[in-house]
Amino acid sequence: MLVKTYGSAIHGVNAITITVEVNIDQGVNFFLVGLPDSAVKESHQRIEAALKNTGYRIPGKKIVVNMAPADFRKEGSAYDLTIAMGILAASGQILPEHVGEYIIMGEMSLDGTLQPIKGALPIAIEARKQGFKGFILPKQNAREAAIVNDLEVYGVESVKEVIDFFNGEIELTRIIIDTRAEFYASLNEYEFDFSDVKGQENIKRALEIAAAGGHNAILIGPPGSGKTMLAKRLPSILPPLNLHEALETTKIHSVAGKMSRDSSLISIRPFRSPHHTISDVALVGGGSNPQPGEISLAHNGVLFLDELPEFKRTVLEVLRQPLEDRVITISRARFAVEYPSSFMLIAAMNPCPCGYYNHPEMDCVCGPGIVQKYLNKISGPLLDRIDIHVEVVPVPFRELADARTSEKSEIIRGRVVEARKIQEERYRENKGVYCNAQMSSKLMRQICKIDDAGMTLLKNAMEKLNLSARAYDRILKVARTIADLDASPDIRTEHLAEAIQYRSLDRENWGG
Repeated sequence: MLVKTYGSAIHGVNAITITVEVNIDQGVNFFLVGLPDSAVKESHQRIEAALKNTGYRIPGKKIVVNMAPADFRKEGSAYDLTIAMGILAASGQILPEHVGEYIIMGEMSLDGTLQPIKGALPIAIEARKQGFKGFILPKQNAREAAIVNDLEVYGVESVKEVIDFFNGEIELTRIIIDTRAEFYASLNEYEFDFSDVKGQENIKRALEIAAAGGHNAILIGPPGSGKTMLAKRLPSILPPLNLHEALETTKIHSVAGKMSRDSSLISIRPFRSPHHTISDVALVGGGSNPQPGEISLAHNGVLFLDELPEFKRTVLEVLRQPLEDRVITISRARFAVEYPSSFMLIAAMNPCPCGYYNHPEMDCVCGPGIVQKYLNKISGPLLDRIDIHVEVVPVPFRELADARTSEKSEIIRGRVVEARKIQEERYRENKGVYCNAQMSSKLMRQICKIDDAGMTLLKNAMEKLNLSARAYDRILKVARTIADLDASPDIRTEHLAEAIQYRSLDRENWGG
């Protein structure tokens, strides 16, 4: 007897429906075909033990299991339940009438209980698109899949429940999630707040500008000056995610298996902070079994690189293309996958190996040329993609001891949101441009016009401070954002003057 059941495979951040065809005939043997990997092939032993321990069995006949499309590689252990239901239906141990109406996924333990799978959300989205009635999967992933409406989602704990369901002996409880309520309930649940920060008003201002215009930023300062603390609070002042961004972010985390148990929707902007020993593949994604990297996990959020010069040169250089294109393509001989990577880059670094160059109280012990050599670990093309450079100085004791509460993130976020609204209106006709940082050079010439006084100021600054040519575009973009925060239609000289301050590393005499 031939029976078809349905599962799903992940390709990039999307899913592809897999048809599992099971045919039982005269003879003895078990054949699993359709380009399965080792984990899929091992399902035979898991299924055999799980069914035996729940009172069922694999018939002692010739069983052929084909996973179509046969030229697409099937990976992982999530097909155990799909194959098991096909075998039971083909051997008459469960009623086959309704098996083909559902996507069935789950890894089986030897006692018949089910283990969680990766990519439940994109699988559910594809199941609805293909017109399936429902999705049966492990209970741990059910809330994640249930945010897709118009699809019956059933979370089960064991294979016995699925068998009894198809035999009409029990009714499974459908998981229903109010997606919008779930989304708005935790929209502002941030662990860190700018009200905890004492002093550092100039750095807060720089981060507010970065958030308002979507600019990448680098913080340079001695150890203990608060670089990491400030960076961790940046997501709390970024505009809230909209529902489309939340779904897109959740899909990526679901595919990577980063969703916490019984979670449903990611509603706050991600903050990823990889260690400086990370490999280039772990950062951008890939591997023999392609997975999203840190830059994709930071999509719609913040990627924070602490101790930037300590990262390997090759790791930093692979950032250049994703920063520009906001997407990363992983190419292999047989296929290519694309992961989104629209993130804000925030980096932090010491000014020199000892950390005390330009410190107001401590002396730098680095030898001649060492400071410049340390800074040269960061290439010009990468710095070119970082709009804001700001020096962080230690907080004096009088500010640390001040009992007054600083401005809350909620208030700063209000100003950021208003500035973003101005930018959304400005770039309505420009596809793929949502904030000032994404302006092309052609667009910048149309939008960032300055008067004669501003041009004179910019010319003098570039000559006296020895600013490099790459600083010109960045200063204009940042000045446009500062003007937006002031709700000013024009870039005034005070906006340019403030933007010029944020180009520390472009000064030729910086670092000796």
